[in-house]
Amino acid sequence: MCGILAVLGCSDDSQAKRVRVLELSRRLKHRGPDWSGLYQHGDFYLSHQRLAIIDPASGDQPLFNEDQAIVVTVNGEIYNHAELRKSLPNHKFRTGSDCDVIAHLYEEHGENFVNMLDGMFSFVLLDTRDNSFIVARDAIGITSLYIGWGLDGSIWISSELKGLHDDCEHFECFPPGHLYSSKNGGFRRWYNPLWFSEAIPSTPYDPLALRRAFEKAVIKRLMTDVPFGVLLSGGLDSSLVASVTARHLAGTEAARQWGAQLHSFCVGLENSPDLKAAREVADYLGTVHHEFHFTVQDGIDAIEDVIYHVETYDVTTIRASTPMFLMSRKIKALGVKMVISGEGADEIFGGYLYFHKAPNKEEFHSETCRKIKALHQYDCLRANKSTSAWGLEARVPFLDKDFINIAMAIDPEWKMIKLGEGRMEKWVLRRAFDDEENPYLPKHILYRQKEQFSDGVGYSWIDGLKAHASLHVNDKMMQNAKHVFRHNTPATKEAYYYRMIFERFFPQNSATLTVPGGPSVACSTAKAVEWDAAWSNNLDPSGRAASGVHLSCYEQQAVLASAGVVPPEILVNLPRMMNVAAPGVAIQS
Repeated sequence: MCGILAVLGCSDDSQAKRVRVLELSRRLKHRGPDWSGLYQHGDFYLSHQRLAIIDPASGDQPLFNEDQAIVVTVNGEIYNHAELRKSLPNHKFRTGSDCDVIAHLYEEHGENFVNMLDGMFSFVLLDTRDNSFIVARDAIGITSLYIGWGLDGSIWISSELKGLHDDCEHFECFPPGHLYSSKNGGFRRWYNPLWFSEAIPSTPYDPLALRRAFEKAVIKRLMTDVPFGVLLSGGLDSSLVASVTARHLAGTEAARQWGAQLHSFCVGLENSPDLKAAREVADYLGTVHHEFHFTVQDGIDAIEDVIYHVETYDVTTIRASTPMFLMSRKIKALGVKMVISGEGADEIFGGYLYFHKAPNKEEFHSETCRKIKALHQYDCLRANKSTSAWGLEARVPFLDKDFINIAMAIDPEWKMIKLGEGRMEKWVLRRAFDDEENPYLPKHILYRQKEQFSDGVGYSWIDGLKAHASLHVNDKMMQNAKHVFRHNTPATKEAYYYRMIFERFFPQNSATLTVPGGPSVACSTAKAVEWDAAWSNNLDPSGRAASGVHLSCYEQQAVLASAGVVPPEILVNLPRMMNVAAPGVAIQS
């Protein structure tokens, strides 16, 4: 991931302003340590901190069209850039960068080209012929982006809050799937898929079509000119990413440059569920596996850095970002600059354990739509910023536009969790890759129960965070919390502790408003809390808060502890589910 910062129409073209923009841009240098660039046109400034993944030798930014009238600063990857270049035969490209097509597409199609891009991206494009500009963010919000307004009438764009929060009167998240046009003076949504309306789809489940769509999504993300690997927790999503990547790596340009044996990376506390499962998957796939351990104290010591980089006070996000932040540092130290990760599947397929309580297929589908729309504030934010903190890029094939379209068109009746019929959470995804003749994964991994990343790295991680927060937040502070933090008032000492740190780094009210809030259980939206009346008494984002669902839920742990029994392993074999085929579903290779 790169870092972009643009100051547009600030009525100040002085050297002092240029120095200030450079100073602010350097706050994003962790995102792009390979090169920096600044373009100035009067009182318009476009800066870039580059992480070189494609064409490291000549792809420095900002980028231009032939006569340099169109200027672009981009963060992201355009996976279909080769096809787009072929569609522009009359254009001359200066670099081999995948992002080089953007200026030329604008020249050819005006503002209506964004939906032609297949990838993850945030960009600012300046047309110096009339000083108009556009800003756009990818469909789901995989790349982070913020917009701010200065008292002088300027508009600011930054990959992270820290690039603009000190210089803007107001700022906010740039909405995913949107374009801002200076000519129209506002936002418009360029991404308009059928599922966005939350209408209930009726397409029959086709496991082979789902499998093929995901394989295509992974293959296109093997585009790289630098060493890469996969993040492997041992859960279903990351294991499928690793399996498909390993299966299709041979014969690619990436394999020719860096070798056909895939590298995999996992992080966890000693003897955590994820470490054990990931090791088994890595052995099965034959990857070069790198296992990183951390202690609860290591994580606690990193919390302030995590909040500074990830720019949130959301409890779930901080819990999960910390191990990812620590692992990313280790990965970058090995010389790796890009990883493929498994974010998004739980939102698309209803994989969180609270989906067990979905009352009907209509509610199930609406909740998946709500979860996907909010990804930019949670898992995308975590995956992007935890890795970018160390100059590492994360790619997420489950959030491929084509794959989402196919997955979200499935009649949600197929996604419903029906244990009596052998359907656990994400059954449609598991079934799609349950290939007896050419297995993608061992059965017990393919049917492993969902673990949230913050749980899977080791249950004592969350328990240790809660204990640490209790040392720093007393009961009196909690009693007055609603007066100190009027918006998103912390309901727990852990949340209060994170909020104090966040507001020290980002004290503005606008910063507070960029973080979502509301009641949640096991990562649910506020709406889904209504599915079970008992949940309102245990609003914790951990998967173990899914009472009666998680095999190590809090209530079960309490019973076992009182009896002096060690809680069971999370890794379970569910062979009874393998033999139950839904009517009318067959996979043919």
